[in-house]
Amino acid sequence: MGHRFDSTILREYDIRGIVGQTLSAADAHAIGRAYALTLAKAGGRRIAVGYDGRLTSPELEAALVDGLRMEAADVVRIGRGPTPMLYYASATLGVDGGVMVTGSHNPPDYNGFKFVFQGKPFYGNAIRQLGETALKLPEAPEHMRGRVEERALREEYVVRLARDYHGDRPLIAAWDPGNGASGEVVQELTARLPGRHVLLNEIIDGRFPAHHPDPTVPENLVQLKQAVAEESCELGIAFDGDGDRIGVVDARGRIMWGDQLMVVLARDVLTRHPGAPIIADVKASQVLFDEIARMGGRPVMAATGHSLIKAKLAQLGAPLAGEMSGHIFFADGYYGFDDAIYVAVRLLDILSRDRKSLAEMRDVLPVVVNTPELRFACPENRKFAVVDEVRERLRQAGAEITDIDGVRVRTPDGWWLLRASNTQAVLVARAESASEEGLARLKQQLAAILAASGVALPD
Repeated sequence: MGHRFDSTILREYDIRGIVGQTLSAADAHAIGRAYALTLAKAGGRRIAVGYDGRLTSPELEAALVDGLRMEAADVVRIGRGPTPMLYYASATLGVDGGVMVTGSHNPPDYNGFKFVFQGKPFYGNAIRQLGETALKLPEAPEHMRGRVEERALREEYVVRLARDYHGDRPLIAAWDPGNGASGEVVQELTARLPGRHVLLNEIIDGRFPAHHPDPTVPENLVQLKQAVAEESCELGIAFDGDGDRIGVVDARGRIMWGDQLMVVLARDVLTRHPGAPIIADVKASQVLFDEIARMGGRPVMAATGHSLIKAKLAQLGAPLAGEMSGHIFFADGYYGFDDAIYVAVRLLDILSRDRKSLAEMRDVLPVVVNTPELRFACPENRKFAVVDEVRERLRQAGAEITDIDGVRVRTPDGWWLLRASNTQAVLVARAESASEEGLARLKQQLAAILAASGVALPD
């Protein structure tokens, strides 16, 4: 009577597939049953459930809830909204777990599930174990055994977001939820904040008609940059499809990448937590780690992955953590999960209390040149082996390396990174230098050491 999932949908940090091809309502039902049984073994049974704005999310949410209740879980349905609203529910409603139906920033035909388990991230082996549990599901009981409660949470969540704005001067800001799940929250939040707020694509539409909802891709920020220029905004703020990743542009239309934004946020946090650890992933610029140290913090480099970063933040008791991808985590005054809308509130608060604009803050950062994140195909059965081979050759050569997540190499020219993706059959590389000439040398070194493993670095 067990259920078998398509082998591609059980990812490192979530479950994700193409609806109608690799993911179905039957899968959602089995996920609900397997998750409820897993939580019951740990002594829990009350579960918050939310869903994003994708066209397939209501059907998947209903099947998920049926599966949870079938295994005697009590469900608190919080309705449609961003993933951080589900995280907020998990932190404040006294539940034992949480499941969010969301395809994150993927194309419209994708959907999936993100989890909270007893207040902690649920990922890696725990997700793979859901597949094993689903294979052994017993015959379904004839009747639902768990209760269901409807809980309208959006207004309470918005009030909590707005609570941490204490600004001195009103700002003009443009916001682009990208027709994603954060649209209604952004509408209600900006109505509570001082200043003038220009909203783009705030109507939730799972077809994403304006642009793809991924704020780390420059093409997806073109409309936001135009609005910032036309409306004389001090900044523009964008979110991914489920509102847990942020993108920011300054008044001059320049993208503030995740590590640059972290410098601004860390400076403020460290005024209240001098000497505290501030966490960033291995893809972050050396500028961020150096600036944290210069400002009196303790820079901590961590493995990439929002679940891994979240766990590291809890382990170290850090007040702030972030990734290049735009996942940023506040434990300073907040709950320690990645909430891009809350990050936006904190950023506006900082800017409204500072004489410098965001553009001026960016201007004073050390100037470096770097590659974007380079992703290139490598067979699943080779990607980790290639990284191991590269690491061993570097060690034999006496290179200065950090191997927290793949291998990050420091040279007089700067640094380069090589790591294997946890979710795709690709290798990921990045390089950074103080000069174009130095960057060229770093890329040559990376290309040469990859060639020794039979891998070609893309142009």
